[in-house]
Amino acid sequence: MFKKISPSDIPENPVKLIGQDWMLISSGSPEKFNSMTASWGGIGFMWNKPVAIVVIRPTRYTFEFVEARKNFSLSFFGGEYKKALGIFGSKSGRDCDKVAESGLTAFFTEFGNPAYEEAKLIFDCSVLYSQMLSESAFLDAEPLKKWYASDPLHKLYIAEINNILIRS
Repeated sequence: MFKKISPSDIPENPVKLIGQDWMLISSGSPEKFNSMTASWGGIGFMWNKPVAIVVIRPTRYTFEFVEARKNFSLSFFGGEYKKALGIFGSKSGRDCDKVAESGLTAFFTEFGNPAYEEAKLIFDCSVLYSQMLSESAFLDAEPLKKWYASDPLHKLYIAEINNILIRS
């Protein structure tokens, strides 16, 4: 179903994958996990490692799992799954079973992260660095005013991409 590829062989544009197609950030154990839709982040190379960069607000349920486990997966889907991703972005796992409502099928990667069988691409990640964004660090006040006027600042995570799975 999936085969491993190198980070240098990612077949799609990361800006499109994250910003337009969206992704699910997932963390937890088989006993309890959560996933959330995200459309902000990046993929790159830092500290001589392939990395994924994501931001999560402390108010999101997934935040608790990433903080506890220090690892997560990123699952990317085709456009036909946009409605399912909308469920993960509009509802809280504290209040409902988003996996059941979405119709997606969860499984656990070799690194112990939840991911989804319907994904076209999965990154297995472990956190290398994390820090809360700081108002004083914004050199351009526009994003601060636009995105944080009534919502809390995100926590930034830089995570090593340990494994990439692509649908075969």
